[in-house]
Amino acid sequence: MLFKVIGIFFVGLAALGAVLPILPTTPFLLVSAGCFAKSSPRLHKKLLENKTFGPMIFHWQESRSIPKRAKIISLLTMVLSVAYSCYVLDYMYLRIFVFLLVAFPFVFVARLPLSENESQKSQTKNSINFK
Repeated sequence: MLFKVIGIFFVGLAALGAVLPILPTTPFLLVSAGCFAKSSPRLHKKLLENKTFGPMIFHWQESRSIPKRAKIISLLTMVLSVAYSCYVLDYMYLRIFVFLLVAFPFVFVARLPLSENESQKSQTKNSINFK
């Protein structure tokens, strides 16, 4: 029961993260998927069947990787959010704080491997271009 409540809470945070640029979505969905896997197979299945977030969660659970498109979108969103925040904020220490706040998640996402099928697609595409 506790895992189910925690999972629902993190789905709510993920929904907020989909709207607010400074709040991440994917980590909250991954936590909720883990909670649902332990407590509610029905909710876990429902989360995996979501057409937007399901493939990301599936790739993460299977191979600790993410699709290339998700990686690009998340990194670009972080950069644009920091750039906009730095433009809007008046004080340098607030700009530095925002930058530092986003630096670790940026590095974490940048270092994640691509999904297996995504890696094979890009390798095949690159080998075709060089022949």
